[in-house]
Amino acid sequence: METILLTGAGGYVGSNAAEYFTRAGYRVVGTVRGKVSDRLTRSGAQIRTADLTDAGAVGALFDCRVDYVVHVAALASDVGRDEWFRAANYDAVRRLAGLSMERDVRRFVYLSTSDVYGLHDFNGESEDELAFDEKTKNPYPKYKILSEKWLAGNLPPKRFSCVRPCVVYGRGDTSITPRTVAYLSSSPFVFHFGRWKGANRWPLAHVANVCQALHAAMVLPEAGGQGVTVLDSRRVTLSEYYREIAEEFLPGKRLRELPVPMAVIRPVAAFSSALSRRKPLFDPTLYSLDTVSHNLDFSNRRMLSWFAKMGMKEHLHDTYR
Repeated sequence: METILLTGAGGYVGSNAAEYFTRAGYRVVGTVRGKVSDRLTRSGAQIRTADLTDAGAVGALFDCRVDYVVHVAALASDVGRDEWFRAANYDAVRRLAGLSMERDVRRFVYLSTSDVYGLHDFNGESEDELAFDEKTKNPYPKYKILSEKWLAGNLPPKRFSCVRPCVVYGRGDTSITPRTVAYLSSSPFVFHFGRWKGANRWPLAHVANVCQALHAAMVLPEAGGQGVTVLDSRRVTLSEYYREIAEEFLPGKRLRELPVPMAVIRPVAAFSSALSRRKPLFDPTLYSLDTVSHNLDFSNRRMLSWFAKMGMKEHLHDTYR
């Protein structure tokens, strides 16, 4: 049985991935830092507690044969100090990837983000047409970009691959869906910022499709040295997204939508970002403002091509729960 070292197995994407890979017949060794989710416990994965910023702890993870490394663990937030993101999202990546090569791991799969392309308007561009947004100031995409560039510059192409999900949702979501429900519950209006007025694409990526993309990135020969955008084929505007969330979680709630000029809201977002530490103090932060105010409309042709070669079917939206 082949063994996968899966980092970040205690988190939302990681616990789903642990369950997915064990069902696919792999032995999964999942790393956690603290709380272990019920999904991870039920998955059958072997659970290891490890701080990936600690070189000794990372080395100890290779005390058994590891065939693949799927690196999901990361500091994911709108806000935070640059040094926090560098330690967790860059230094830890280089350390783990370097050890993976020393221990003859077949492939190192890195969970990145579609935010490496930047937060501006897109029109169906593919991975081959998209470039990294080198001008980004937010430390989350900044260190995802630097990690991808480091992998490309230091690992043989056939031994790494990058998976770039858009807005992940689905089973057990502890991030975007609860945040949206809280926003809709507390606000008398649904605010849309900038010129799109809610007609911009909200780029949803079901967690099941993220797991399948990780699997394809791990084993397909053509995935070596490549990045893949994970995006549902179903197109949903931001306005439609809010309405679907309200219908599922807040039945009967009347949504009143109100466009707000960027010049009005940006100072508020800057104030929120300045006061926030590890989590947003209130929405929107500057980062979330740029996310919801642009048309994040990418191509998912590579994802669908990889799924076809793996004999997989895209998971179709059925619920946000």
